[in-house]
Amino acid sequence: MHPIRKQRLYLVLFVVLFSSAAAGLVMYALSGNINLFFPPTDVAEGKAPVGQPIRVGGMVLDNSVQRSNDSLAVTFVLTDFKSNVTVVYEGILPDLFGEGQGAVASGKLNDDGVLVASGVLAKHDENY
Repeated sequence: MHPIRKQRLYLVLFVVLFSSAAAGLVMYALSGNINLFFPPTDVAEGKAPVGQPIRVGGMVLDNSVQRSNDSLAVTFVLTDFKSNVTVVYEGILPDLFGEGQGAVASGKLNDDGVLVASGVLAKHDENY
């Protein structure tokens, strides 16, 4: 093989290997930062892990928000219009939170299928 061709072959192999390694490292780094949520149907079907931190997203069911009179505890139901998940949260809810609005609750699912939330995010529409 001609020395120039051999040099080009080594250069191409180096670029391919370096690019593959860089792409692999980027994909590995991003996989830890992906933050997905379970829809209520998956929770109802048992696809969500019990006792581990998860996120559940859906619409807040109308007339489901119940606030405690003596604490910041709030109970509401998230739905995807197929299944429902009851969420118990103690804290201050976001300003955009409301019935009929989208929300994502993060917390742990207990044995009764109730999500004990440690945080609630309110989703908003594109209209400003």
